[in-house]
Amino acid sequence: MILVSTPGTWSAVYAPLDHAAWNGWTPTDLVFPFFLFAMGAAVPLALTRRRGNEAPLPRHVLRRAVLLFVLGLALNAIETPRAIEFATFRIPGVLQRIAIVYVFVAVMTETLSERAQLAIVSVMLVGYWAVLTLIPVPGVGAATFTPRGNLAAFIDRRIFGAHMLTRNVDPEGLLSTIPAIATAMLGVFAGAWLRRTQTADRGRWLWAGGAVMTIAGLAWGLIFPINKSLWTSSFALFSAGMAAQCLAFCHWLVDVRGWRALARPLSAFGRNALAAYVLSVGFDSLLSRLSIAGSSVKGMVFRAGFASWLRPCCGMEAASLAYALAYVALWEVVLAEMYRRQIFIGI
Repeated sequence: MILVSTPGTWSAVYAPLDHAAWNGWTPTDLVFPFFLFAMGAAVPLALTRRRGNEAPLPRHVLRRAVLLFVLGLALNAIETPRAIEFATFRIPGVLQRIAIVYVFVAVMTETLSERAQLAIVSVMLVGYWAVLTLIPVPGVGAATFTPRGNLAAFIDRRIFGAHMLTRNVDPEGLLSTIPAIATAMLGVFAGAWLRRTQTADRGRWLWAGGAVMTIAGLAWGLIFPINKSLWTSSFALFSAGMAAQCLAFCHWLVDVRGWRALARPLSAFGRNALAAYVLSVGFDSLLSRLSIAGSSVKGMVFRAGFASWLRPCCGMEAASLAYALAYVALWEVVLAEMYRRQIFIGI
């Protein structure tokens, strides 16, 4: 997420490191659903550890969700390039969606049986498809999946007004959060499978299940386009399938083969995931805002440290990627030191 969110310049980004223009997908479009899938796999374990603590579990869940939502609003304020205008200040966002999804996952896993959870997830995916396909948008009609003509964007405009990322659509809108919850719940099922099943081939079955979901998502995408901004049901199923396959591969690599050294550099990010995201995005916005002699500090660092020697030989995209990689490496150093000192920031 840090890599794709902080290129040297947004005017020169390799296609796989940018979101799809609308329909379709790129590797970048998989980052957020992978995160929600992983969160789904982890939430039941985290809530189990919370039982017996002084703070009641519902209060802990609500408190954490509120803090996540407020942090998301703070990031929106930090990322606003100009002075904040409350008439158009963005309300939705990445952390806001995570907060909402977290509450639903916590409630569903704590109160419902696995069979009921599976039934609700099925209703979410099929129901979202039916709603966007069958309910007409005033002045446009039904089954329209254009940026302005789809039902999810219409509802967001009615609820949020000008408080969205763009005038027509917000990729973290309200209605599209429903299939995002389903993505996280599919992570719950995957995590439960790995914990409950003790056979030697449990990872293979998880990979096979992920492959089936991926194929099903691609097939569904023929009539309900794969679209990250709308978080279409086909995208939810496809991305969760890819995440399940990735989880199965990591399980085989780390748990079965014992190649734990490969995971150590990632542990620093994993133990401080929220801090890594908030601090990296905030610091990037600060570098972009600070200026010297009319030029932003980020722009000066990018041009002098990367574009000056990489652009002539490899192109501006390579220079932009090199900056992003260096930025990720910088945060690896910071987070590794925090990990070494046992400094873990959570809410």
